[in-house]
Amino acid sequence: MRKPLAFFVCTILCLELIAQNTRQIILETNKTALVLTVGSNQRLVQSYLGKKTDTSVYRQLKTGREVYLTAGMENQNEAAIRVVHGDGNPSLELQYVSHRVSPGDDKNISTTEILLKDPVYPVEVTLYYQLFYNENIIKTWSAIRNLEQKPVQLYQYASSMLHFNAGQYWLTQFHGDWAREVEMVEEQLTPGIKALESKLGTRTNFYQTQTFFVSLNERSTETTGELIAGTLNWTGNFKYSFEIDQRNGLRVISGINPYASEYKLMPSETFTTPEFLFTWSGNGKGEASRNLHQWARNYGVLDGKGNRHILLNNWEATRMAFNENKLVELFDEAKKLGADLFLLDDGWFGNKYPRNDDKTALGDWQEDKLKLPGGIAYLVKEAEQKGIHFGIWLEPEMVSPKSELYEKHPDWILKLPNRPEHYGRNQLVLDLANPKVQDFIYNLVDDMLTRYPGLAFIKWDCNRSMTNAYSTYLGEKQSHLYIEYTRGFYKVMERIRKKYATLPIMLCSGGGGRTDYGAMKYFTEFWPSDNTDPLDRIYIQWGYSYFFPANTITAHITGMGKQPLKFKTDVAMMGKMGYDIRTNTFTPQEMQFSAEAVKTYKRISPVIWYGDQFRLISPYESNRAVLMYVSADKSSAILFNYNLNSSRKDIFGKVLLEGLDARKKYLLKEINLFPGTKSAQADNDKIFTGEYLMQIGLNLSGNRALPQTSNVFELTEQK
Repeated sequence: MRKPLAFFVCTILCLELIAQNTRQIILETNKTALVLTVGSNQRLVQSYLGKKTDTSVYRQLKTGREVYLTAGMENQNEAAIRVVHGDGNPSLELQYVSHRVSPGDDKNISTTEILLKDPVYPVEVTLYYQLFYNENIIKTWSAIRNLEQKPVQLYQYASSMLHFNAGQYWLTQFHGDWAREVEMVEEQLTPGIKALESKLGTRTNFYQTQTFFVSLNERSTETTGELIAGTLNWTGNFKYSFEIDQRNGLRVISGINPYASEYKLMPSETFTTPEFLFTWSGNGKGEASRNLHQWARNYGVLDGKGNRHILLNNWEATRMAFNENKLVELFDEAKKLGADLFLLDDGWFGNKYPRNDDKTALGDWQEDKLKLPGGIAYLVKEAEQKGIHFGIWLEPEMVSPKSELYEKHPDWILKLPNRPEHYGRNQLVLDLANPKVQDFIYNLVDDMLTRYPGLAFIKWDCNRSMTNAYSTYLGEKQSHLYIEYTRGFYKVMERIRKKYATLPIMLCSGGGGRTDYGAMKYFTEFWPSDNTDPLDRIYIQWGYSYFFPANTITAHITGMGKQPLKFKTDVAMMGKMGYDIRTNTFTPQEMQFSAEAVKTYKRISPVIWYGDQFRLISPYESNRAVLMYVSADKSSAILFNYNLNSSRKDIFGKVLLEGLDARKKYLLKEINLFPGTKSAQADNDKIFTGEYLMQIGLNLSGNRALPQTSNVFELTEQK
């Protein structure tokens, strides 16, 4: 009996020694901490996520929940990863091996790599955590490596798994459809699994935007509550799982949607997941939103701190019924307006099958010789002579069945064999998994920019999702299609950006069908919605503003909606303003107003684009919407007030401003007034301290809030 007893004692002592030497990986930003602990069984657990505190507090944390839960072992909840090995074994165990911290070239950034291995099968998973210290942003992703002699089948492969312990959990999500994007819904999570996902392939955000808030213990507001804000940097199918278990613990799993996407990982191959981006806030949604905006301008968006063009688009003015003379007339209107650029939209291409409606010519990217006998070169030259830039619309990923490209390369098109073709907007999707298609799209853009070096802007559209999709190129690996398509899209954009690093490109997808930071590193802005009715746009732009800064959210003044021109203009000013309207129908007063509005916007846009945003009164909670932008040095601010469908029963109280310096004095002045009108704001041209404006506030709507009216106020520091 002595030998077993001695063995037992030795085992206990060894376990105690391991427990005493428990290793922790402490990941900290300016305000946030994520603490990971290596347990005695060598598994890695999350011990803490929340407000940054003293390291001695973290040292007291010995337990937690496994950071990257596997399937097939003892875990009975949703897994982050599920694999089947070459011998058919459907299990995986991940044990800690090592970690290292790598500082970036930017001292604000560091990356921690944590290597985990299965003790039996040669499969490795490396977890990555990239910290953006000042912005309080964490990016996390995983790399799965197969070192077996046979392929390993991946069935689930998350980018991130986060754990929470709270009394209650509240999920804020954003859903919608064409022309009603990012409708905000907040609900309490209950035991079980809530999933948000996309299976659309190309227009991945068409119905469900891949952004969310999770609030802990209670509903969060703009200024109160503990929460995380999360989004996946991936322009393809995504899935979020929110699972509350039997102990009321919440796990949030984020990554590519594994639906129809089982991935065969070949020997020595590494599968790298997209980045999941999140920020923690102890002060409500507003703080989380500003963290994301700051990160986006610094790191997430192409030329995030650069200038943006004010453009005039021809789509709502002409649709596809135009010629050279009509376009040149619009150049004059753009110049008179004060716009920087004219954008030629759909309908300029195709000769064998001219693009006179949406049924032909996608893929045949030659100028229509009847509409444009002088070609793009003539239009670029004419625009430059009038002192404006010229931009063009493309939809490079799509093909019309009635096109020369369709006739020449049927193998380049995603469509099922032995099934009827299924059209969306009378078109099909090209197979970006195919390198020849990638070359075709890159060469299209490169040839245009080489032949017409004056081209100054591209609107990149994508008007349909994937249905009945099959890749001839992929053959037996059809389950790789959704993933390889997105990778192919990125490969094309990488090549374009390597040669044309700063060219402004707008990301569009029949409206807001693509809005993610996986794509936005290649684009300067995005088109939020084809719905430009300003009443609807307030909600749409409001929703996007939680996760994207104002200089990325394109907002145009159009003929849609029956509101006054001033209201339309004020709504567009809260984002990246532009025009899509015939100005030759304007009255002299409207033209004067618009030209002055462009000048005003160019003057105040640095505060809107690069300042801190504060949403003060939500249109979801009141019959008005109020928000403001404050410059980094708090010397100036722009305040927007929109009365929606207000009625006589609506009584609007004072609005408390935010983000100002309490000790500074500010002059309040209403701007962007229509010619011949004066401000009805009783406090106009008065000076207030920041403390007064934030503690006492302003009555922005006067005694009666007239429906569909608006105000723009400028606050300027007084020395």
